[in-house]
Amino acid sequence: MPGFTTRPQLRGDFGMVASTHWLASATGMSVLERGGNAFDAAVAAGFTLQVVEPHLNGPGGEVPVVFQARGGSPRVLCGQGVSPAAATVEAFESRGLDRVPGSGVLAATVPGAFDAWMLLLRDHGTMSVREVLDHAIGLAERGYPVLDRIAAAVEALRPVFSQHWAGSAAVYLPHGTAPAAGSRLRNPVLAATYRRIVTEAEAAGGDREAQIEAARRSWSQGFVAEAVGAFLAEPVPNGLGQPQQALLTAQDMADWSATYEDTVSTPYGSHTVHKTGPWGQGPVMLQQLRMAEAHGVGTDVREGVSADFVHWSTEITKLAFADREGWYGDPDFTDVPLKELLGAGYAAERVRGINGDRASLELRPGAPGGRVPFEPPLYLPGETPGDRTTGEPTVRNASGQAPAGTAGDTGVQPTDLRGDTGVQPTDLRGDTCHVDVVDSDGNMVSATPSGGWLSSSPVIPGLGFPLGSRAQMFWLDPASPNALSPRRRPRTTLSPTLVTREDGEAVLAIGTPGGDQQDQWTTTALLRVLNGVDDLQEALDTPMFHTNAFPSSFHPRETLPGDLVVEPGVGEEVVGELTRRGHRVQVAQEWSLGRLAAVARDPESGELRAAADARGAQGYAAGR
Repeated sequence: MPGFTTRPQLRGDFGMVASTHWLASATGMSVLERGGNAFDAAVAAGFTLQVVEPHLNGPGGEVPVVFQARGGSPRVLCGQGVSPAAATVEAFESRGLDRVPGSGVLAATVPGAFDAWMLLLRDHGTMSVREVLDHAIGLAERGYPVLDRIAAAVEALRPVFSQHWAGSAAVYLPHGTAPAAGSRLRNPVLAATYRRIVTEAEAAGGDREAQIEAARRSWSQGFVAEAVGAFLAEPVPNGLGQPQQALLTAQDMADWSATYEDTVSTPYGSHTVHKTGPWGQGPVMLQQLRMAEAHGVGTDVREGVSADFVHWSTEITKLAFADREGWYGDPDFTDVPLKELLGAGYAAERVRGINGDRASLELRPGAPGGRVPFEPPLYLPGETPGDRTTGEPTVRNASGQAPAGTAGDTGVQPTDLRGDTGVQPTDLRGDTCHVDVVDSDGNMVSATPSGGWLSSSPVIPGLGFPLGSRAQMFWLDPASPNALSPRRRPRTTLSPTLVTREDGEAVLAIGTPGGDQQDQWTTTALLRVLNGVDDLQEALDTPMFHTNAFPSSFHPRETLPGDLVVEPGVGEEVVGELTRRGHRVQVAQEWSLGRLAAVARDPESGELRAAADARGAQGYAAGR
């Protein structure tokens, strides 16, 4: 429905914050009002998200950031921790595993979010450790409102927490019961952890940078790393109560730190789109944009969502994501032919292989330069029991049943999964967060925090947070560009986006949670913005769709050939035509696909804009 919006686009000239939770957006805006810049605001909002969306991210997780400081060039801050030094294919195969588990401490990588946020604060912010942690500490101490999805997730995990994960039960089962939706939930242990970091930071003296460096040491070499190491020294039960000996150690934390690198980018019209390197899935968006431009897909998006647009977008997505599996991995360990993959000639060649009247049911990675791509195993429905859900599956529900309200965003309820030890209970879907910030000076930040979900592994007593399970994204096949090996970044799904215009000025930051769907929903919205939809909220409110016709990034790594999930808003006529073209169409619940956020800036007028997706009923933009 062209012109339709669920809420107004925000406009102003002081500062804008858009995120997946209103408390994070309010935190960011509070920091801007107190004189902080976009980087201060993003850091404070990021720490707030760890508290108020614990089912979606946490201190034990990771964060990639794409940003541009005033007068600088677009950059990437990599807050993706690496695999442990002891993480080898043989270490998992010796345990009888053919895939890295989706939950439990065996799948833990180095937690990278804290160091990344601190590095961003040190190099580009203006505030102190205390100032950026203040809101998160206060919310953890006083409590925050429990959303329906948090309540449902904790209730589903209650048997795991009460039977196997005592640290999680202590935080998330106050008085022995799951918190009700609308109640308030506290995490005083996490608040104490961050208060101790602030105290140790300020003991370093009055210099801001010295304090930040002290905070980083407290995390990676001090009491936090020591507590993590002590917790993992003995076997830790997974969601089924089975003891696992973790590979991660305190030394792994001490040996790693966040790093900066150049963005990977490609032109689209008069703009340039910037993403992370191929250790994230971001380049798939660039491939999609290249192919879309080669065929003219998206130039008519102002007219609404047509069957042609959905069909061609979906077929392009299948090719880009097949290339993701065939070629992407940590470029420090594997030769990723990005120049060829992002070339105009390669895009045109790939598009020529699309049938405009028929959906492909095959996984078709390309062969840039004649090279042979890696082709992963295809775990199909029936071979790996269980329905693919949107987002990021994490822990098993010991009850074996998916509770109401915890289905994936497709509306499909997860079913029983049989995995490493016979019958496994249900995978519960975790997910991700997102925050974008722009200030009046033109500093712009796009960040996608994730991992360390409350459902990924037990809360560590004395710290108040669990570790993540990002290693599940590795393949245990040495031939894969994303093969597990020591000290390597897993090829993640986390994918913030920054857009610059021809003169290099940053004009848009955008992103969404959603696992493999991030660079599908964001690409749909971005095509609208770059092809003339001026209202950000209208671009975000467009009916969304995605495909699961490629290997999932998350255990058990299933593939659904021909799959296409659409919101009802695309219309019955479009659904019918897509079905005729051979797509296996699932119609999702209304307003269920994505939780986009975006901020924009006009360098000439200085006007700032922001919008946040109404889906999920918790994301908001704030600004003036």
